[in-house]
Amino acid sequence: MVFLGKREIQLKQNKSLREFQSEEGDGAGGLHFLLLFLFLSIKFATTDGDFTLMSKRSVKRDQIEDKVVWITGASRGIGEVLAKQLANLGAKLIISARNEAELERVKKQLTGKHAPDGVKVLPLDLASGEDCLRDAVEKAESFFLNAGVEFMIHNAAIERPKTTALDVTEESLKSTFNVNVLGTITLTRLLAPYMLRRGKGHFVVMSSAAGKTPAPGQAVYSASKHALNGYFHTLRSELYQKGIRVTIVCPGPIETSTGSGAASSENKASSEKRVSSERCAELTIVAATHCLKEVWISYQPVLAVMYLVQYVPTVGYWLMDKIGGNRVEAAARKGNTYSISLLFGKKKAS
Repeated sequence: MVFLGKREIQLKQNKSLREFQSEEGDGAGGLHFLLLFLFLSIKFATTDGDFTLMSKRSVKRDQIEDKVVWITGASRGIGEVLAKQLANLGAKLIISARNEAELERVKKQLTGKHAPDGVKVLPLDLASGEDCLRDAVEKAESFFLNAGVEFMIHNAAIERPKTTALDVTEESLKSTFNVNVLGTITLTRLLAPYMLRRGKGHFVVMSSAAGKTPAPGQAVYSASKHALNGYFHTLRSELYQKGIRVTIVCPGPIETSTGSGAASSENKASSEKRVSSERCAELTIVAATHCLKEVWISYQPVLAVMYLVQYVPTVGYWLMDKIGGNRVEAAARKGNTYSISLLFGKKKAS
């Protein structure tokens, strides 16, 4: 029989206690990790934006109030809602689109520190050529005394009905790129020198999820948005040290409306879950006032696909290859083109 002294007994007891506490700590740590994983999974499944955007929570009003903000495509949809929200935040607005009557309608509905009386209507066709765009820039810069354009929100765009990449016409190709790319870039080239002389300026570019991932059925639209992303990310890297900021916004499916406020026919015909125009505009302003470089706005499954293509491209592109043909067929039937069921093809008639 071995007899242990008091010291040896105490050492064994301490060791047993430490081992017990260690096991208990491992169990608690595992539980904490599981709870965190579940929380993030639920958050990711229900969110309508990327994690960085969601962390910013609210608009910085002081970044908008009394600043000159120029919005293209402001006569309807997201552009109209942006005008309303920015007016409420105290911005000095310039609103542009091709339809002057619709711009006047929007202006009358605006309320805020400088609205509606202080809102400037500037009809603009992005496909009108460099001379016309130069005139528009000169007018925009002269509207407000001692205050040039600080925020340029590039929202105007053409989106054609979905069709296959090989069925695109030359007319559709040219008209889409003339507005979405060439006109937008030209307007930027003409406005940027004014911003550089002041040492500050911010371009907010309404791109698309189609500018981050393949978009079966929207090849030309997707190409135009990829082009915008490339241009404006490069512009920011060249001019950031000179005070020029760029925020690229990539929305997925958005619930838009006509000028009368009614849901568009495309939205009515589909069961797609879409972020509202109001929410998209709100998150866009949050992103701009926090100077975020790129943000994604969408519900699932589009948001998950954007993450996969960005961070696990092999898996993301494999997934898009699986659904591509099915998505084009769904679009032809005016069905849901964002459903996870596209992975499995259309159901066979029983």
